[in-house]
Amino acid sequence: MKNEPRGAAILVVDDDASLASTLKEFLSREGYHVEMAQSAAEALAVHAANPRIALALVDLIMPVTDGLALTDELRRRNPDITVVIMTGYGTIETAVDAIKRGAEDYVTKPFDYEAVRKKVARLMEVNELRERVSQLEKNLERHPSFENIVSLSPAMERVIERARLASGSDASVLILGETGTGKEMLARAIHAASSRSRAPFVPLNCGALPHDLVESELFGFRRGAFTGAHADAPGIFSAASGGTVFLDELGEMPKDVQVKLLRVLQEREYQRLGSSETIKADIRVIAATNCDLTRKIEQGTFREDLYYRLNVVPIQMPPLRQRPEDIPALAAHFVEKICALEEMERKMLPPEVVERLCGYFWPGNVRQLENAVEMAIALSGERRNLMLQDFPLPAPARACVAVPGVSPVVSVPDDGLDYEQTLALIERSILEQALRKTNGNKKAAAEMLRLKRTTLAAKVRSLDSLTVCN
Repeated sequence: MKNEPRGAAILVVDDDASLASTLKEFLSREGYHVEMAQSAAEALAVHAANPRIALALVDLIMPVTDGLALTDELRRRNPDITVVIMTGYGTIETAVDAIKRGAEDYVTKPFDYEAVRKKVARLMEVNELRERVSQLEKNLERHPSFENIVSLSPAMERVIERARLASGSDASVLILGETGTGKEMLARAIHAASSRSRAPFVPLNCGALPHDLVESELFGFRRGAFTGAHADAPGIFSAASGGTVFLDELGEMPKDVQVKLLRVLQEREYQRLGSSETIKADIRVIAATNCDLTRKIEQGTFREDLYYRLNVVPIQMPPLRQRPEDIPALAAHFVEKICALEEMERKMLPPEVVERLCGYFWPGNVRQLENAVEMAIALSGERRNLMLQDFPLPAPARACVAVPGVSPVVSVPDDGLDYEQTLALIERSILEQALRKTNGNKKAAAEMLRLKRTTLAAKVRSLDSLTVCN
C-alpha cells in the first residue's frame, strides 16, 4: 500500500529526465510529496508555485544555469529552504564550494539510494522540528491575534474594531497604508479570528515576483503550459484552499492577471495555466497596498471593477506619526521581544530615550522603530540602559532627517508646504542621496536604508521626477 505523502515537499532538479524521474519515484515510495524540474528556470517556477517545498535536490552541472547559481537564487527567495547538491565524483570539490554558499550537503552519482534515503530523512526531520519551533514562535509572538497588537491610540483602536467586524464574514478586505505600518500583521489577525483560521494563510508579495511569474504563482500550471513547465504545479489558490490569500503590494499586479483575479472574486473559480479544468476557489482574499489605487485607475494601470471587488471592507492603517501614544508601548514591546530572542537580560528605556523616540516622525513606521530598537540593543553592548547615542536619529524637528550612510540633515524650505508634502520632499531627498552613494544600485541603496528592494523600487516609481544626482 502506497504511503500517504508527508507535509513538506521535495523538489528534484536534474536535466537528465530519466535520473530525475527515478529519484522522484524512489522518494515518493518513501512517503514524500515530490516535485520535479529539468532546468533552473522550471525549478524556480515550481518552487514559487508550491510553498510546501522544504528540500531541493539540485544537480550541480546543468545547461544555461548551473546548480550553484540555482542554489543562490533558491536561498535568496527562501532562506529556510534546504539544498542538497547532486554531483559526480569528479566535481566533489565544487560541491563543497556549494555548501559554503548555502547548500546543506551533497550526494554523489551514481546514487547509493540507501544513503540518499537516510540523508533525506534526517534533513526532513530537521525541517519538521524547525517548522514546529517556528509555528510555536508565530503562535506566541508573531502570528498575531487582535489581543497581540500593541495599541493605546484611538486611531489604532478604530482600526482593530473595524478589523474584528471584518473577521466575522468572508468579505474581501483592502488594507491601505504606508510601508511598515503593519498591514500583513493585521491581515493575519483577521484570518486568525475568522472561521477559516484552521486553514492556511498564504501571502504573496505581488511586487517581489517578475510579472510573468505572478499568474503561475497564483493559479498554478499544468505540465507543458509554457517552455520549461515539465511538471504540474498547484499554485497559491490551491495551497490556501479553505483559508486566506493575502495579496501584498496589490498595485504591482500585472493588468492581465487582474482580469483573472476578478473572475476568482466574482465566480469563485479559476483555471490553471495550460488547463481547461475549472477549479472551485474556496478562499478569502485580503489585499494590501501602499499606493493610491484610484490614481492607478486614472492612469489605466489598475482595473476599476477589481478595485471595487476588493474594496468591500477598506481599512486605513495610520502611520506611526499619527499614533504617537503607541510609540512608548511599541518600543518597550520590541525591547522585550528582541532581548528574549537574543537570550539576554532585558534592557531598559530611560525617559529621555522614550522622549526622543516620541519626537521622531518615523517615515518607515513601526518596522523602522523595531529596526531602530534592534540596532540600539546591538550598540549598547553590556550596558543595561539604552542611551541616546544608541539611537542615531535626527532632532525631533519635522524638517530634517538622518539615515545611516546618507547625509545627516536634509533641509526643507518653510514655504507653506503641508506635512505630507514635506515628508515627500524628505523621502525624495533621502532616496536621491542613497542612490547617488551607491551609483544607482537599488539593492545596495535598499540595504543602506533598511528597506526591502521591492519597497525601494516602488517608492522610486511613486515619486514623480525622482532623479539620481550625479
